[in-house]
Amino acid sequence: MISTVILPVAGLGTRFLPATKSVPKELLPVVDKPLLQYAVEEAWRAGIRHVVLVNSPKKSGLETHLQPADPELVAELTAKGKKDLLAALLGTVPEGLKVTVVMQPQALGLGHAVACGAEAALASAGDGVAVMLVDDFIDAPLSGAGAAGCLADMVALHEATGAWSLAVEEVPRDQVHRYGVVSLADSSAQRIAAMVEKPAADVAPSNLAVVGRYVLPKAIFAALADVRPGAGGEIQLTDGISALLAEHDIRAHRFAGVRYDCGSKLGYAQANMALALRDPELAAPLRAWLPGLL
Repeated sequence: MISTVILPVAGLGTRFLPATKSVPKELLPVVDKPLLQYAVEEAWRAGIRHVVLVNSPKKSGLETHLQPADPELVAELTAKGKKDLLAALLGTVPEGLKVTVVMQPQALGLGHAVACGAEAALASAGDGVAVMLVDDFIDAPLSGAGAAGCLADMVALHEATGAWSLAVEEVPRDQVHRYGVVSLADSSAQRIAAMVEKPAADVAPSNLAVVGRYVLPKAIFAALADVRPGAGGEIQLTDGISALLAEHDIRAHRFAGVRYDCGSKLGYAQANMALALRDPELAAPLRAWLPGLL
């Protein structure tokens, strides 16, 4: 029912300059795998088979990463018997994944980026579309509930109930101005009654912040066509979703796992450390090294 995900990746990544002068922030690695690849793998586990990259002409490396591996590199690794590296290289893109690239000519907001993917998403199967923000890295539990990932749980919710959903988590009140914030009509069903983009702490309807995973009806594209510039002079996805709340059951999904804001230096460092500390090769030497720094 949900076969397509839109990845808005045209942003400049200025918070990571000078690293992002030539390398897109979505290709920055968490340990040894780029953020983009983690997002695609999470989408694949959710049953997504079509990725729509809403990109910038300056970030062609993102498209390259989702293309088949360089035959010369494959041949070299094969000849040298480097099976682990070859498996990692060939596993970059799941077999059967379709990638469509569309351009966002101007950075006019998240809602504008999603709208840029409308034609590709509307042509795909299913009654809805997923949206993922690559730098919202959600580290799923290793086993049990939620292990398939946040997006898989949201897609499963839609398939079971017909409800749409937004991933949310509680944030400190002094941080609500950074997020879209929801209020709930029904706390038991988690149905969303209203949303506001980047509210001041004293007027925020709650501290439930939307964090980078959306499963939405395709009606979102018609709604976005009517949205006028809002907070920050941008076309806000929040405003488009708000227009759907009266007619669609859209719920707050409190996900399992830990979110790291890899659009910030602190969150990016935390994600690298968390995954490195459970890497079979890195964990022990890291734990032995860390006490000397503290």
